[in-house]
Amino acid sequence: MKILLPLLLISAATATTVALVPAYDASEARPGGQTTVFDHGQNAFSLPLANLTDRQRTDFVVGNSFFKKNWVEAPASTTGRDGLGPHFIARSCGACHALDGRGAPPTFTNGLQDEQPMALLIRLSIPGQDAHGGPRGEPVYGGQFNNDAVSDVKPEGKVKISYSEISGQFADGERYTLLKPKYELVDLGYGPMHPDTMLSPRIAPQMIGLGLLEAIKPEDILANAKAQAAAGGAIKGRPNRVWDAYAGKMLIGRYGWKANTASVAHQSAGAFLGDIGITSKRNPHEECTQAQTDCRKAPSGGKPEISEDLLDKVIFYSRTLAVPAARNQDDPAVQRGRAVFYQAQCATCHTPKYTTGNFKALPQLSQQTIYPYTDLLLHDMGEGLADGRPDFQASGRDWKTPPLWGLGLVPAVNKHSRYLHDGRARNLMEAVLWHGGEAEGAKQHVLKLNKQDRENLVAFLQSL
Repeated sequence: MKILLPLLLISAATATTVALVPAYDASEARPGGQTTVFDHGQNAFSLPLANLTDRQRTDFVVGNSFFKKNWVEAPASTTGRDGLGPHFIARSCGACHALDGRGAPPTFTNGLQDEQPMALLIRLSIPGQDAHGGPRGEPVYGGQFNNDAVSDVKPEGKVKISYSEISGQFADGERYTLLKPKYELVDLGYGPMHPDTMLSPRIAPQMIGLGLLEAIKPEDILANAKAQAAAGGAIKGRPNRVWDAYAGKMLIGRYGWKANTASVAHQSAGAFLGDIGITSKRNPHEECTQAQTDCRKAPSGGKPEISEDLLDKVIFYSRTLAVPAARNQDDPAVQRGRAVFYQAQCATCHTPKYTTGNFKALPQLSQQTIYPYTDLLLHDMGEGLADGRPDFQASGRDWKTPPLWGLGLVPAVNKHSRYLHDGRARNLMEAVLWHGGEAEGAKQHVLKLNKQDRENLVAFLQSL
């Protein structure tokens, strides 16, 4: 079905340019092109690309097994899955990406934190850069804080989270509150941290469409930055350039909340080491600092602990998780919300449409018309969201524009509605209201909307 809307020319609030609202195209209902799947239930994020071969589906199943099953301490009789730790935050990839979906911060009961975070990790660094221009790890605790450990090894400590409320109101007088988190690292297992340690909380995002994002042509990402710079407004996205262990060179970052990873392969191998403590060919050494003598003495599950073949299967699995079809596209509220999305200039950063390039590693990803709603660029999002921690060329106020596809299915898959890089937003409107910096104009536009158009905007986001 194709719904034709006139091309609207409407000035966005506080902006100097006009926002174009293009006519709806039926291809928007299939955001993954020919790879799109049509499941909107609890398993919506766990299906393979629709155009895989039978042989590839077998590889997908094997990768799924090693993504979701728990690893165990070494030595163990299950030698194919031992080597957990010594330090870790999860026992499997699926523990953070439950049902291949989005993580959430710990729950609270009567104001008290119920559990230690698992799907919310804390990155650590001190001023300076490593050999490749990335963050310099904290001397005692390394680049990531791990709150769990194997037998006879001390956990690095605990993460304590607290929230304060920020109040505000829309132009029509309706009030809202936002939750501002505070993070503390307590019960430290190896003594005090460096006084200049910087913390960055990162929630586990949903896994869908990673291969399609990798297939977007680099020149299209650079063209996004060039177009925004030429427009002359506040929005001026920049690519991050990061070290990729598989390519052996610097590439444009596409993954992670600060675009600090360039490929699915590098991201997967890095997560195995950092989150579970599983070594691989390109990450052969446990992340134990000199101060962590018990960590360095812990048993190994092999050298490496995951074979290259099995890691390749997990990489394949991560690359081939399909994007679900959009929903309710003929609903007038969704179509009006789509218009509001463009009028508020949200589409400037959340770039809707691409045609992927030729992707030799997986031809099914090639030449697909996709709708991820991201420019894959870094943007200054203001002091309210700043973590103060640089990451390659990302500053402490920069975040990558996250893709929006699948956004409305998070409650169906993961039974929560927590959004943004640390899950602070309790719903989609709160996520919008945290925007600042380059996105301040978009937020101000939303603040001036009437209640019906605010609900229409949310309806559109929920349809993706």
